[in-house]
Amino acid sequence: MANYVYYYAGAVAPAFTFGVMPHHFRLEVLNIANLAHQINEEILDKEIRLISDTGEQLGIMSVQAALDIAIQKDLDLVKIAPGSIPPVCKIMDYGKFRFEQAKKDKEAKKNQHIVEVKEIRMSPGIGDNDFGTKLKSAQKFIHDGDRVKVSVRFRGREMAHTNLGEILLKEFAEKCSDIAVLDKEPKLEGRSMSIFISPKQSSANK
Repeated sequence: MANYVYYYAGAVAPAFTFGVMPHHFRLEVLNIANLAHQINEEILDKEIRLISDTGEQLGIMSVQAALDIAIQKDLDLVKIAPGSIPPVCKIMDYGKFRFEQAKKDKEAKKNQHIVEVKEIRMSPGIGDNDFGTKLKSAQKFIHDGDRVKVSVRFRGREMAHTNLGEILLKEFAEKCSDIAVLDKEPKLEGRSMSIFISPKQSSANK
């Protein structure tokens, strides 16, 4: 069952064949899964516009009349478009709807990747082995779809040679260029210089 209602100018649109709706209708689609619902006796409006459980437009009627229809079908009356005049309600199995929606939400969360910002820290005089280790860690983060902040910390007299940190960071970004893009050029902030690199679209989708 489609969980959508079409309406225009504050009222529900009549049923039209898809693709041939007259141009003067301002069509909006409400996904009822994203709304907080009033159901059954919680609906206190004087009158509502009713949609049946099969999607049929039943017209404007009192809430009690709509409730009577829902009760006869052993279903619920659910307000799905509270901002319409009058509000739009639909007859449905609300418990089943909530159960199916919870399954969809769970599946969506399972497939959702939350992008994190990982940080790699180096010193200006880092050795080749340590540099390689840091590089492998960053590449793993990139493959996992995360953004990476790479920073160089300067101590004492190292502040007189911040250009070495810039060279180091640009080399780091270059060695990640097959799978990542440089979001932010090297920038000195206090005693640290940093860059941000993010996965290329093709890498993020792997």
